[in-house]
Amino acid sequence: MNGPISYRRIVLKLSGEVLMGNQPFGIASEVLPQLAAEIAEVRDLGVEVAVVIGGGNIIRGIAATEQGLDRVTGDNMGMLATVINALALQDALERRGCFTRVLTAIEIREVAEPFIRRRAIRHLEKNRVVIFAAGTGNPFFTTDSAAALRASEIRADVLLKGTKVDGLYTADPVRDAGAKLLKKASYQYLLENSLKIMDAAAVSLCQNSKIPIRIFNIRVPGNIKRVVLGEDVGSTVS
Repeated sequence: MNGPISYRRIVLKLSGEVLMGNQPFGIASEVLPQLAAEIAEVRDLGVEVAVVIGGGNIIRGIAATEQGLDRVTGDNMGMLATVINALALQDALERRGCFTRVLTAIEIREVAEPFIRRRAIRHLEKNRVVIFAAGTGNPFFTTDSAAALRASEIRADVLLKGTKVDGLYTADPVRDAGAKLLKKASYQYLLENSLKIMDAAAVSLCQNSKIPIRIFNIRVPGNIKRVVLGEDVGSTVS
């Protein structure tokens, strides 16, 4: 039996790497249906769901720069990669019977709607899953910043950050065996300790908009729903 819903309007931030599964790059065929099923289940609870997805499974702007590309060019390529991922997720959601809209920060009218704040909110009110693509539309900003920006614009109750670890740690748990899981932390703690779970611009924006950040392991089936139902999953930054 489902408990009371803790959040009525959410922004779910997914990294592009989540879509890779165990592949070195690209989109793993088994990942999209699983993600779509979990998002659809949360929407069916009556939660308004928006998603921001990265493009790191295809290309990252910073990595492209390291290969000799101009930073602005690399970031533009990264933003276009997020559109590819957004369209793939849209297809998977609509196969589940979820009405979905992709809204992009860069105009690509033939494949998606341009981002208009009021239109995005209206789509959410009509029970459509909204996928925000192309980041903020500007180079030098991460998709974390885009997620914080969109969450602020649509007045989301929470920003959910799906990661490959169980929450917020005192250090990178992959590299530091002594890293400890923090169940609760302040925005200031993240900023002062330069924890890389989310960039400083995104954290500051959530702090200013008073939007809590929930950090959890997206690879554990059912975790999105558990967070929405207020279960003690992952970490909370507020």
